[in-house]
Amino acid sequence: MTISLWCILAALLAPYILSVLARSGVTKADYVQNPRAFNETLTGWHRRAHLAQLNAFETFPGFAAAVLVAHMTQVPQLQIDIVALAFILFRILHASFYITDKPNLRSLSWQMGMLCIVSLFVLAAIPQQI
Repeated sequence: MTISLWCILAALLAPYILSVLARSGVTKADYVQNPRAFNETLTGWHRRAHLAQLNAFETFPGFAAAVLVAHMTQVPQLQIDIVALAFILFRILHASFYITDKPNLRSLSWQMGMLCIVSLFVLAAIPQQI
């Protein structure tokens, strides 16, 4: 399996890791009884971790599709891997900046992650030499 395909797995797991962070230190019974209502009661960094989780869910489909399209159109593997790793790095930064309440850096890291997704589609659109 290629590095970029492992990055898809990392991006898939990220929201669940953020969910664990968001709920850390809270009573499990409160969460299990009504998780959606419970999430609305979160405050501070717990709430920001939950919001980062939602954003990670939102960006996953585009990233996974971009990596797979790049593979299908035979973009050089090294290019796909570099862009996919950059995406994962920017998503880690995004979550960190979200949780630590740094909105300008959070927005910049989100934009850079989206640029990685668009870059993969652009690379896929360029005819490759076989």
